Amino acid sequence: MADGLKKIFGTDGVRGRANVEPVTAETALKLGRAAAHVFRQMESTPRGHGKHQIVIGKDTRLSGYMLENAISSGILSMGVDVIFIGPLPTPGVAYVTRSLRADAGIVITASHNPYDDNGIKFFRPDGFKLDEEIEQQVESLVFSGEIESIRPSAREIGKAVRIDDALGRYIEYAKSSLPRGVTLDGMRIVVDCAHGAAYKATPCVLRELGAEVFVYGDQPDGMNINKECGSMHPESICRRVWEHRAHLGISHDGDADRVLLVDDEGRLIDGDDVLAIAGLDMLAKGTLKKKTVVATVMSNAGLDIAIKKAGGKVMRTPVGDKHVIDLMLREELNLGGESSGHLIFGDHSTTGDGLVAALQILGIMKSQNRSLAELAKSWTRFPQLVTNVPVKSKVPFENLDGVMELVAEAGKALDPKGGRVLLRYSGTESKARLLLEGPEMAELEKWSAQIVGPIRDQVGTN
Repeated sequence: MADGLKKIFGTDGVRGRANVEPVTAETALKLGRAAAHVFRQMESTPRGHGKHQIVIGKDTRLSGYMLENAISSGILSMGVDVIFIGPLPTPGVAYVTRSLRADAGIVITASHNPYDDNGIKFFRPDGFKLDEEIEQQVESLVFSGEIESIRPSAREIGKAVRIDDALGRYIEYAKSSLPRGVTLDGMRIVVDCAHGAAYKATPCVLRELGAEVFVYGDQPDGMNINKECGSMHPESICRRVWEHRAHLGISHDGDADRVLLVDDEGRLIDGDDVLAIAGLDMLAKGTLKKKTVVATVMSNAGLDIAIKKAGGKVMRTPVGDKHVIDLMLREELNLGGESSGHLIFGDHSTTGDGLVAALQILGIMKSQNRSLAELAKSWTRFPQLVTNVPVKSKVPFENLDGVMELVAEAGKALDPKGGRVLLRYSGTESKARLLLEGPEMAELEKWSAQIVGPIRDQVGTN
């Protein structure tokens, strides 16, 4: 991208406050024009019949209507057809893009953020997220003004259609991720859809598989997405699982690309638990490719020990499901995720899929005839201490007096016990984050105080 041009793509597409740049109708229209042009250039021949096609899905935010219409206008103006599929989980949009043999997919969502945020994510024809190089091409066309000189004739303008079977396609796809013959007969399940994109899909799948389902967060009004519900506020579903004497709780975020679970005792089961349960089960069955689980640097060190003890290993990436998926693709692996609940079962999904992940755990519960609480005891979580230090500037830690020396000392003390130390600056906030893990919390607190002190003294805010 040329020097001086702005950057609007973040780590997960374009995101920000709705109706404030870059999440405005004007910029969405330009993005639609630029993306349509880039996708046409990538494949001169459409994958389907007729013109090139781009699928557009969204979550339940009020601003989705505005952005959907703006970005589709841009796409149509470039001679590319649009397929509207309405509210659908992000992984559902990725799947429908593949299923319809479209040339690209777009989902309008801000995931777990409040309703007044929104965003735009792009998918390749194969359902994987867009490569950074292609994002840069789109940005360059938008901000250089070059796209303004590219205008197909009136005869070539695209058409828009709305299809009604996208939800049904995704439901059947999700159900097929369970082994043939496995049902959920006899299971009581509580679901919190966060008033988001999964408000129809997840309850429908569970009921069709035979479960008794108690549904919350399924009344979206455009402004209540993620509000005191869903995976951002799991305390409510923990209580409801206990109240309903359910076997399991399933809690999504707004676009349902992540999931947190609750066991029958009302305890939260996070992404690390899911990776441990699924990884150990897949190792036992011989289905874990290269006997390797992919996690991020924030996953608990106990995961490494449990997987290693069973004959496997854990590979780690920087924070972000995009990094997890990139490594999985590079190494041809089939299980990865984050403790936040982004979980990628590569044999089924191209992106984090909260519903498919929940179904995999339900399948393991059925095949092993064990409760989720029992399965969660198959590994031991190390005590973990995360300390956030507000900073006025992100000076490299190597340039701060004594900090890296203390980090090295802590690592030397914790490593032999299976623990670790991780110090980094937040990518989105003015904070330094120190993560310590080890068998003894008292030792972690001692090292945290020693390392955080000089950081606060030198770059901390008052």
